[in-house]
Amino acid sequence: MGARGAASVPRGTRDPGAHQQVSHPAPVTPSFPYKLVATDLDGTLLRSDDTVSARTRDALTAATAAGAAHIIVTGRAVPWTRHILDDLGYDGLAVCGQGAQVYHAGEHRLLTSVTLDRQLAGIALAKMEAEIGPLALAASRDGLDGEVIVGPGYVVQDGPLPAVPFTDVAELWAAPLNKVYVQHPGLSDDALAAVAREVAGGLVGVTMAGEGIVELLPLGLSKATGLSLAARRLGAKAADTIAFGDMPNDIPMFGWAAHGVAMANAHEELKTVADEVTASNEDDGIAVVLEKLLG
Repeated sequence: MGARGAASVPRGTRDPGAHQQVSHPAPVTPSFPYKLVATDLDGTLLRSDDTVSARTRDALTAATAAGAAHIIVTGRAVPWTRHILDDLGYDGLAVCGQGAQVYHAGEHRLLTSVTLDRQLAGIALAKMEAEIGPLALAASRDGLDGEVIVGPGYVVQDGPLPAVPFTDVAELWAAPLNKVYVQHPGLSDDALAAVAREVAGGLVGVTMAGEGIVELLPLGLSKATGLSLAARRLGAKAADTIAFGDMPNDIPMFGWAAHGVAMANAHEELKTVADEVTASNEDDGIAVVLEKLLG
């Protein structure tokens, strides 16, 4: 907000000898150039111990005090995100499940949800397996309490996140899903994602969200679609948004936002399209950028 000029004097008859009072300009208040700060969760906002540093908390608090809204945009579905948001004391909107879900953390309420066409997903998996052989599978079921179900051979990352094993592939399709996770015993994540896009990209969306996490999504769904829905609820636009991320699943979000910031620990594919690269999630990369913008 710029400084105000001298106060205007009302028109009319004045005493020529009267001293005109002139107000001094108001102090200049640094303005924050964005209305929305969108942050990925793992590898971006969270450090490796699943905490947020005091410096990053303070920078986000200062940005919101300057008029911006902070929104978390994560690949995790709501059941795998909710406990972290509660621990952080976060009560705003969160975009979860790669954009499939818009969740109100303060009200513990799911506002929107998009599910995967299970028939198309089944065809996509068949095409992939015809090309590269058997896959290890897992899936995220829809809803506030949707389970993550894990099939034989699928490697789940260490941590407290609950998963339910299954042995019969029919169980994979027994309830509505947000996404299917795929792993291959011989291919890297990048190679597996490339094959999935080549043979099944017309049926499902494909993204890589982290180490060992290649996902099949509803076609056309991305973090950008979920973020745009949430931003509309907050009265913000793409031109008002700065986004932070670390993995290829953040590329659509960077394409939508006015300014995309990759962490130092980010995947090279994301760094290539970022407007800026900051410090790592362990070194307060979000705070580094916000503090500079706040002046």
